[in-house]
Amino acid sequence: MGLKQHFSESKLMKPLATLLSGNVLAQGITMLSYLLLTRIYTPDDFGLFGIFYSYIEVLIILSTCKYELAPVIAESDREATAIMRFTMRLNAVVSVLLLTVLLVLNLCHALPGKVGQIGYVSLLIPPLVFFCGTTRVYAAMFNRFHQFKQIAFSDLTISASGALAKIVLGLVRFLHFVGLPLGTVLGQAAGNINYLISLKRLNLPKDISRQEMWAAVRKHRKFPLYTAPKDFIDAFSGNLPFLWLPLAMAVGEAELGLLLLALTFTLRPVNVFNTAAERVLYVDIKERMESHQRIGGRVGKFMLLSNLAIVPFLVVAYLYAEPIFVFVFGAKWIGTGPYIQALLPWVWVLFSANSLYCVSYAFGRQRVELYFCLALLALRVALLWVGIVRGDFMLAVQLYALSGLVIGVARLCWYIYLLRRYDSSLA
Repeated sequence: MGLKQHFSESKLMKPLATLLSGNVLAQGITMLSYLLLTRIYTPDDFGLFGIFYSYIEVLIILSTCKYELAPVIAESDREATAIMRFTMRLNAVVSVLLLTVLLVLNLCHALPGKVGQIGYVSLLIPPLVFFCGTTRVYAAMFNRFHQFKQIAFSDLTISASGALAKIVLGLVRFLHFVGLPLGTVLGQAAGNINYLISLKRLNLPKDISRQEMWAAVRKHRKFPLYTAPKDFIDAFSGNLPFLWLPLAMAVGEAELGLLLLALTFTLRPVNVFNTAAERVLYVDIKERMESHQRIGGRVGKFMLLSNLAIVPFLVVAYLYAEPIFVFVFGAKWIGTGPYIQALLPWVWVLFSANSLYCVSYAFGRQRVELYFCLALLALRVALLWVGIVRGDFMLAVQLYALSGLVIGVARLCWYIYLLRRYDSSLA
């Protein structure tokens, strides 16, 4: 029994290690690139890029309606291929419509708020939405076939290509103003090319009929009905500091740039782990449910070991963030440390909670996830309003993090409840 359990855990940890190694290397390249990017670009440049990218994270939910999650749990390769084709077409249509709208707004000089400051650079939003959407769809298909090395390599391609493009564009004087957004687009495009080259190896069926495609769309309608609204609200809520605060209070691009750098070096490493863990746990939990095996103890041990590994880094970051950032990135980034200290308690909870998103998908409880996101949005709006009324941007950021901490703890408790209830039903 002990040997069987050890083999089972190794089966889970091996793909996770593969995804993490690729992601860690990819994000390591991105993080190292900031040694140059923070000297090429100013906090104001990063602040405007934060506003630009906040729209990407919201709009990408509309471009796929979260159908990219369906291929992983599809009953057959034909069903997975059918849903993939529909999602790719939906992504293309939404991106074209978005490009049309932004083109009209630019021609009429009607871009809202601080988006007006980036002007025609906003036309890079649709292609970035398109490439991000296709990347997610391809990653789901390769995840279905346990092609974790390909996913890791594509993530590496995206990070390395994007970092190189941003550096090169930043050094060209007349392209400096588009360096950060255009470099991001080029990085995502490079990742798409890599997926396309490798897609033939999956030997997907080519004779998918329109009836099969629509049947798959109807079968997996819970994703657009519950998961997409939940993720849209979650993305909108998470980007409120860049979507709402610049409109509601006097905050400069430099302050937004400091916050963006703090978010990058706190949330991004956690998101790397969460994305890899969710992909692996999603497949593993579904397989164990199909074979009527217990889940809770396995997931609990996994989360315990993960938290023991990250706590020392969080403590060091909380105590020494400001001197580390000033030493590494230069004096113009003074003031980043307080933002990191405000975010870290929330980040710690996210580290545990977000990697267990797949629990709600596996148990078909997307509706409850939607309720959590609505509660988080309502709490964030209420707490951010306090910061707006007081005219204190730092207070607003602290309350923003506090709202995420409260709802994150509630979600984590709910996941534990679902796992325990399932294991009890087996007994």
